[in-house]
Amino acid sequence: MSVFDRSDHLKDAGHEQVVFCQDRASGLKAIIAVYSTALGPALGGTRFYPYASEDAAVEDVLKLSKAMAYKAACAGIDLGGGKAVILGDPSRDKTEALLRAYGRFVQSLGGRYYTACDVGTVVRDMDVIAKETDFATGRSPEDGGAGDSAVLTAFGVFQAMRAAAQQTWGGPSLAGRRVAVEGVGKVGHHLVEHLLADGASVVVSDVSPDALARAKALGAETASVEAMRTADCDVYAPCALGGSVTDELVPALQAPVVCGAANNQLAHPGIEKSLADRGILYTPDYVANAGGLVQVADEAVGRGGFRFERAKAKAAQIFDTTLAIFALAESDGVPPAVAADRLAERRMADVGRLRSVLVPGRD
Repeated sequence: MSVFDRSDHLKDAGHEQVVFCQDRASGLKAIIAVYSTALGPALGGTRFYPYASEDAAVEDVLKLSKAMAYKAACAGIDLGGGKAVILGDPSRDKTEALLRAYGRFVQSLGGRYYTACDVGTVVRDMDVIAKETDFATGRSPEDGGAGDSAVLTAFGVFQAMRAAAQQTWGGPSLAGRRVAVEGVGKVGHHLVEHLLADGASVVVSDVSPDALARAKALGAETASVEAMRTADCDVYAPCALGGSVTDELVPALQAPVVCGAANNQLAHPGIEKSLADRGILYTPDYVANAGGLVQVADEAVGRGGFRFERAKAKAAQIFDTTLAIFALAESDGVPPAVAADRLAERRMADVGRLRSVLVPGRD
Protein backbone atom coordinates (compact mmCIF):
# COMPACT_ATOMS: atom_id res chain seq x y z
CA MET A 1 0.00 0.00 0.00
CA SER A 2 1.23 3.51 -0.82
CA VAL A 3 2.41 5.53 2.17
CA PHE A 4 0.03 8.28 0.99
CA ASP A 5 -2.88 5.87 1.41
CA ARG A 6 -1.78 4.23 4.66
CA SER A 7 -4.03 6.50 6.68
CA ASP A 8 -7.15 8.49 5.91
CA HIS A 9 -5.60 11.28 7.96
CA LEU A 10 -2.53 11.43 5.72
CA LYS A 11 -4.37 10.90 2.43
CA ASP A 12 -6.73 13.83 2.90
CA ALA A 13 -4.55 16.18 4.96
CA GLY A 14 -3.16 18.45 2.23
CA HIS A 15 0.27 18.83 3.83
CA GLU A 16 3.34 19.78 1.82
CA GLN A 17 5.61 17.26 3.50
CA VAL A 18 5.48 14.57 6.17
CA VAL A 19 8.80 13.05 7.25
CA PHE A 20 9.10 9.80 9.23
CA CYS A 21 12.38 9.73 11.17
CA GLN A 22 14.06 6.75 12.84
CA ASP A 23 17.37 6.20 14.59
CA ARG A 24 17.49 2.66 15.92
CA ALA A 25 20.54 3.14 18.14
CA SER A 26 18.96 5.93 20.21
CA GLY A 27 15.40 4.64 19.90
CA LEU A 28 14.20 7.73 18.07
CA LYS A 29 10.89 7.47 16.24
CA ALA A 30 9.62 10.87 15.15
CA ILE A 31 7.28 12.43 12.61
CA ILE A 32 7.75 15.96 11.23
CA ALA A 33 4.78 17.47 9.40
CA VAL A 34 5.03 20.63 7.30
CA TYR A 35 1.55 21.89 6.47
CA SER A 36 2.41 25.09 4.59
CA THR A 37 5.39 27.28 3.74
CA ALA A 38 3.30 29.80 1.79
CA LEU A 39 4.23 32.58 4.22
CA GLY A 40 7.69 31.36 5.18
CA PRO A 41 9.48 28.46 6.89
CA ALA A 42 7.22 26.23 8.95
CA LEU A 43 7.49 26.77 12.70
CA GLY A 44 6.06 24.54 15.39
CA GLY A 45 7.02 22.70 18.55
CA THR A 46 8.14 19.14 19.13
CA ARG A 47 5.76 17.03 21.22
CA PHE A 48 7.32 14.06 23.07
CA TYR A 49 4.43 11.79 24.02
CA PRO A 50 3.65 8.08 24.59
CA TYR A 51 1.05 7.72 21.85
CA ALA A 52 -1.17 4.66 21.94
CA SER A 53 -0.37 3.95 18.29
CA GLU A 54 1.52 5.31 15.30
CA ASP A 55 -1.81 6.26 13.71
CA ALA A 56 -2.63 8.36 16.78
CA ALA A 57 0.73 10.12 16.44
CA VAL A 58 0.13 10.77 12.73
CA GLU A 59 -3.33 12.18 13.40
CA ASP A 60 -1.98 14.47 16.13
CA VAL A 61 0.97 15.85 14.17
CA LEU A 62 -1.18 16.54 11.11
CA LYS A 63 -3.80 18.44 13.11
CA LEU A 64 -1.23 20.37 15.11
CA SER A 65 0.85 21.40 12.10
CA LYS A 66 -2.20 22.70 10.23
CA ALA A 67 -3.22 24.69 13.29
CA MET A 68 0.28 26.20 13.44
CA ALA A 69 -0.05 27.47 9.86
CA TYR A 70 -3.39 29.09 10.65
CA LYS A 71 -2.02 30.43 13.92
CA ALA A 72 0.90 32.19 12.23
CA ALA A 73 -1.34 33.58 9.50
CA CYS A 74 -3.88 35.03 11.95
CA ALA A 75 -1.11 36.44 14.14
CA GLY A 76 0.33 38.34 11.18
CA ILE A 77 3.62 36.41 11.24
CA ASP A 78 5.41 35.60 8.00
CA LEU A 79 5.98 31.96 8.85
CA GLY A 80 4.34 28.73 7.83
CA GLY A 81 3.05 25.91 9.98
CA GLY A 82 4.70 22.69 11.04
CA LYS A 83 4.88 20.35 14.01
CA ALA A 84 6.82 17.31 15.13
CA VAL A 85 6.08 14.43 17.47
CA ILE A 86 8.51 12.03 19.09
CA LEU A 87 6.90 8.73 20.04
CA GLY A 88 7.82 7.66 23.55
CA ASP A 89 7.69 8.48 27.23
CA PRO A 90 9.89 11.54 27.85
CA SER A 91 10.44 10.56 31.48
CA ARG A 92 11.93 7.24 30.37
CA ASP A 93 13.09 7.52 26.75
CA LYS A 94 14.54 11.02 26.47
CA THR A 95 18.34 10.98 26.10
CA GLU A 96 20.97 13.29 24.68
CA ALA A 97 21.63 10.87 21.83
CA LEU A 98 17.94 10.70 20.91
CA LEU A 99 17.50 14.49 20.96
CA ARG A 100 20.64 15.05 18.91
CA ALA A 101 19.57 12.41 16.40
CA TYR A 102 16.27 14.25 16.10
CA GLY A 103 18.13 17.53 15.64
CA ARG A 104 19.97 16.09 12.65
CA PHE A 105 16.68 15.19 11.00
CA VAL A 106 15.46 18.76 11.56
CA GLN A 107 18.69 20.06 10.01
CA SER A 108 18.25 17.76 7.02
CA LEU A 109 15.16 19.75 6.03
CA GLY A 110 17.40 22.74 5.34
CA GLY A 111 15.33 25.36 7.15
CA ARG A 112 11.89 24.36 5.89
CA TYR A 113 11.00 23.58 9.51
CA TYR A 114 11.95 25.35 12.76
CA THR A 115 11.26 23.46 15.98
CA ALA A 116 10.52 24.61 19.53
CA CYS A 117 9.18 23.29 22.85
CA ASP A 118 5.85 21.55 23.27
CA VAL A 119 4.33 18.92 25.57
CA GLY A 120 7.14 16.70 26.82
CA THR A 121 10.00 18.98 25.74
CA VAL A 122 11.58 21.88 27.60
CA VAL A 123 14.08 24.65 27.01
CA ARG A 124 17.12 22.55 27.88
CA ASP A 125 16.00 19.98 25.29
CA MET A 126 16.09 22.68 22.62
CA ASP A 127 19.65 23.51 23.69
CA VAL A 128 20.62 19.89 23.08
CA ILE A 129 18.76 19.71 19.75
CA ALA A 130 20.47 22.95 18.70
CA LYS A 131 23.84 21.21 18.87
CA GLU A 132 22.82 19.45 15.65
CA THR A 133 20.64 22.03 13.91
CA ASP A 134 20.47 25.73 13.17
CA PHE A 135 16.68 25.60 13.29
CA ALA A 136 15.84 25.10 16.99
CA THR A 137 14.08 27.92 18.85
CA GLY A 138 12.90 28.30 22.42
CA ARG A 139 16.46 27.80 23.62
CA SER A 140 17.71 29.08 26.97
CA PRO A 141 18.65 32.76 27.23
CA GLU A 142 22.25 31.82 28.03
CA ASP A 143 22.31 29.90 24.76
CA GLY A 144 21.01 32.92 22.87
CA GLY A 145 17.35 31.93 22.95
CA ALA A 146 14.02 33.29 24.13
CA GLY A 147 13.53 30.82 26.96
CA ASP A 148 10.20 29.31 28.02
CA SER A 149 7.41 30.33 25.64
CA ALA A 150 4.77 29.55 28.28
CA VAL A 151 5.06 33.12 29.56
CA LEU A 152 3.78 34.79 26.40
CA THR A 153 1.43 31.91 25.57
CA ALA A 154 -0.43 32.61 28.82
CA PHE A 155 -0.26 36.35 28.24
CA GLY A 156 -1.81 35.91 24.80
CA VAL A 157 -4.60 33.68 26.13
CA PHE A 158 -5.35 36.34 28.72
CA GLN A 159 -5.59 38.96 25.94
CA ALA A 160 -7.99 36.72 23.98
CA MET A 161 -10.06 36.18 27.12
CA ARG A 162 -10.23 39.94 27.66
CA ALA A 163 -11.52 40.28 24.09
CA ALA A 164 -14.13 37.58 24.76
CA ALA A 165 -15.18 39.48 27.89
CA GLN A 166 -15.49 42.64 25.81
CA GLN A 167 -17.65 40.82 23.28
CA THR A 168 -19.84 39.11 25.91
CA TRP A 169 -20.15 41.61 28.74
CA GLY A 170 -19.16 44.92 27.15
CA GLY A 171 -15.84 45.39 28.94
CA PRO A 172 -12.38 43.77 28.77
CA SER A 173 -11.95 43.07 32.48
CA LEU A 174 -12.34 39.65 34.09
CA ALA A 175 -12.86 41.25 37.50
CA GLY A 176 -15.71 39.57 39.32
CA ARG A 177 -15.88 36.74 36.77
CA ARG A 178 -15.41 33.09 37.68
CA VAL A 179 -12.97 31.25 35.40
CA ALA A 180 -12.49 27.47 35.33
CA VAL A 181 -8.98 26.57 34.17
CA GLU A 182 -8.50 22.94 33.16
CA GLY A 183 -4.78 22.15 33.28
CA VAL A 184 -2.39 24.28 35.32
CA GLY A 185 0.97 23.26 33.97
CA LYS A 186 3.37 25.95 32.77
CA VAL A 187 0.85 27.91 30.67
CA GLY A 188 -2.17 27.36 32.89
CA HIS A 189 -0.24 28.48 35.98
CA HIS A 190 0.78 31.77 34.35
CA LEU A 191 -2.80 32.28 33.14
CA VAL A 192 -4.10 31.86 36.69
CA GLU A 193 -1.67 34.58 37.80
CA HIS A 194 -3.04 36.99 35.18
CA LEU A 195 -6.64 36.21 36.07
CA LEU A 196 -6.21 36.64 39.80
CA ALA A 197 -4.33 39.90 39.25
CA ASP A 198 -7.28 41.11 37.16
CA GLY A 199 -9.74 40.35 39.95
CA ALA A 200 -11.24 37.11 38.72
CA SER A 201 -12.00 34.14 40.94
CA VAL A 202 -10.41 30.97 39.61
CA VAL A 203 -11.14 27.26 40.01
CA VAL A 204 -8.61 24.81 38.58
CA SER A 205 -8.21 21.12 37.84
CA ASP A 206 -5.21 19.01 36.91
CA VAL A 207 -4.06 15.41 37.06
CA SER A 208 -0.90 16.55 38.88
CA PRO A 209 -1.24 17.10 42.65
CA ASP A 210 1.87 19.32 42.55
CA ALA A 211 0.37 21.56 39.86
CA LEU A 212 -2.84 21.86 41.89
CA ALA A 213 -0.87 22.75 45.00
CA ARG A 214 1.02 25.51 43.18
CA ALA A 215 -2.22 26.98 41.82
CA LYS A 216 -3.87 26.76 45.24
CA ALA A 217 -0.94 28.65 46.72
CA LEU A 218 -1.73 31.50 44.31
CA GLY A 219 -5.29 31.69 45.62
CA ALA A 220 -7.19 29.43 43.22
CA GLU A 221 -9.80 26.87 44.23
CA THR A 222 -9.46 23.25 43.09
CA ALA A 223 -11.94 20.77 41.67
CA SER A 224 -12.01 17.49 39.78
CA VAL A 225 -11.84 17.65 35.98
CA GLU A 226 -15.35 16.22 35.63
CA ALA A 227 -16.92 18.64 38.10
CA MET A 228 -15.09 21.71 36.82
CA ARG A 229 -16.03 21.30 33.14
CA THR A 230 -19.71 21.69 33.95
CA ALA A 231 -19.28 24.08 36.87
CA ASP A 232 -21.25 27.30 37.24
CA CYS A 233 -18.70 29.75 35.85
CA ASP A 234 -18.30 32.55 33.31
CA VAL A 235 -15.35 31.15 31.34
CA TYR A 236 -14.21 27.60 30.70
CA ALA A 237 -10.50 27.61 29.84
CA PRO A 238 -9.14 24.30 28.45
CA CYS A 239 -5.38 24.41 29.01
CA ALA A 240 -4.47 20.70 28.99
CA LEU A 241 -4.44 18.34 26.01
CA GLY A 242 -6.90 18.78 23.14
CA GLY A 243 -10.32 17.32 22.47
CA SER A 244 -11.92 18.35 25.75
CA VAL A 245 -14.94 20.05 24.12
CA THR A 246 -17.04 17.07 23.04
CA ASP A 247 -20.59 16.50 21.83
CA GLU A 248 -21.44 15.33 25.34
CA LEU A 249 -19.93 18.39 27.05
CA VAL A 250 -21.57 21.09 24.89
CA PRO A 251 -25.13 20.71 26.29
CA ALA A 252 -23.75 20.49 29.85
CA LEU A 253 -21.53 23.58 29.68
CA GLN A 254 -22.68 26.45 31.87
CA ALA A 255 -19.96 28.89 30.89
CA PRO A 256 -21.01 31.41 28.20
CA VAL A 257 -17.36 31.70 27.07
CA VAL A 258 -14.81 29.04 26.10
CA CYS A 259 -11.28 30.39 25.81
CA GLY A 260 -8.10 28.50 26.67
CA ALA A 261 -4.57 27.55 25.76
CA ALA A 262 -4.97 23.92 24.63
CA ASN A 263 -4.48 23.01 20.99
CA ASN A 264 -7.36 21.35 19.09
CA GLN A 265 -9.89 21.92 21.87
CA LEU A 266 -12.86 20.81 19.75
CA ALA A 267 -13.15 17.02 19.53
CA HIS A 268 -14.19 17.22 15.88
CA PRO A 269 -15.35 19.75 13.24
CA GLY A 270 -18.93 20.84 13.74
CA ILE A 271 -18.74 21.38 17.48
CA GLU A 272 -18.09 25.08 16.84
CA LYS A 273 -21.63 25.29 15.40
CA SER A 274 -23.09 23.41 18.36
CA LEU A 275 -21.47 25.94 20.69
CA ALA A 276 -22.74 28.87 18.63
CA ASP A 277 -26.25 27.38 18.58
CA ARG A 278 -26.20 27.37 22.37
CA GLY A 279 -24.99 30.98 22.47
CA ILE A 280 -21.56 30.02 23.81
CA LEU A 281 -18.72 32.21 22.52
CA TYR A 282 -15.79 30.03 21.47
CA THR A 283 -12.44 31.73 20.96
CA PRO A 284 -10.51 29.73 18.34
CA ASP A 285 -7.67 28.01 20.16
CA TYR A 286 -4.95 28.82 17.64
CA VAL A 287 -5.84 32.51 17.91
CA ALA A 288 -5.81 32.55 21.71
CA ASN A 289 -2.60 30.57 22.20
CA ALA A 290 -0.47 32.33 19.56
CA GLY A 291 1.67 34.16 22.13
CA GLY A 292 4.16 31.30 22.34
CA LEU A 293 4.51 31.28 18.57
CA VAL A 294 5.10 35.04 18.62
CA GLN A 295 7.89 34.52 21.15
CA VAL A 296 9.78 31.77 19.33
CA ALA A 297 9.21 33.50 15.98
CA ASP A 298 10.94 36.59 17.35
CA GLU A 299 13.86 34.37 18.35
CA ALA A 300 13.94 32.63 14.98
CA VAL A 301 13.57 35.56 12.59
CA GLY A 302 13.48 38.74 14.68
CA ARG A 303 15.97 41.41 13.67
CA GLY A 304 18.82 41.95 16.10
CA GLY A 305 18.09 38.81 18.10
CA PHE A 306 15.27 38.05 20.50
CA ARG A 307 13.70 41.01 22.30
CA PHE A 308 11.11 40.16 24.92
CA GLU A 309 9.36 43.54 24.95
CA ARG A 310 8.98 43.48 21.17
CA ALA A 311 7.51 39.98 21.35
CA LYS A 312 5.19 40.93 24.22
CA ALA A 313 3.90 43.94 22.28
CA LYS A 314 3.17 41.65 19.34
CA ALA A 315 1.41 39.15 21.62
CA ALA A 316 -0.74 41.96 23.05
CA GLN A 317 -2.22 42.37 19.57
CA ILE A 318 -4.05 39.06 20.11
CA PHE A 319 -6.71 41.18 21.84
CA ASP A 320 -7.42 43.15 18.65
CA THR A 321 -7.13 40.07 16.41
CA THR A 322 -9.68 38.23 18.53
CA LEU A 323 -12.13 41.12 18.40
CA ALA A 324 -11.68 41.33 14.62
CA ILE A 325 -12.52 37.62 14.31
CA PHE A 326 -15.65 38.05 16.44
CA ALA A 327 -16.69 40.96 14.19
CA LEU A 328 -16.05 38.93 11.03
CA ALA A 329 -18.05 36.04 12.47
CA GLU A 330 -21.00 38.33 13.09
CA SER A 331 -20.86 39.96 9.66
CA ASP A 332 -20.53 36.62 7.84
CA GLY A 333 -23.06 34.84 10.04
CA VAL A 334 -20.62 32.05 10.97
CA PRO A 335 -19.04 30.76 14.20
CA PRO A 336 -15.74 32.46 15.22
CA ALA A 337 -13.78 29.28 14.39
CA VAL A 338 -14.95 29.48 10.77
CA ALA A 339 -14.20 33.21 10.64
CA ALA A 340 -10.66 32.60 11.92
CA ASP A 341 -10.08 29.92 9.29
CA ARG A 342 -11.26 32.29 6.57
CA LEU A 343 -8.97 35.06 7.80
CA ALA A 344 -5.97 32.72 7.90
CA GLU A 345 -6.66 31.17 4.50
CA ARG A 346 -7.11 34.60 2.94
CA ARG A 347 -3.75 35.80 4.26
CA MET A 348 -1.93 32.62 3.20
CA ALA A 349 -3.37 33.00 -0.30
CA ASP A 350 -2.92 36.78 -0.69
CA VAL A 351 0.50 37.18 0.91
CA GLY A 352 1.77 33.76 -0.10
CA ARG A 353 1.03 34.62 -3.74
CA LEU A 354 3.64 37.38 -3.58
CA ARG A 355 6.38 34.79 -3.17
CA SER A 356 5.84 33.77 -6.77
CA VAL A 357 7.73 36.96 -7.66
CA LEU A 358 11.37 36.04 -7.03
CA VAL A 359 13.38 38.74 -5.26
CA PRO A 360 17.14 38.04 -5.55
CA GLY A 361 18.88 38.04 -2.20
CA ARG A 362 15.55 37.70 -0.35
CA ASP A 363 13.97 34.49 -1.64
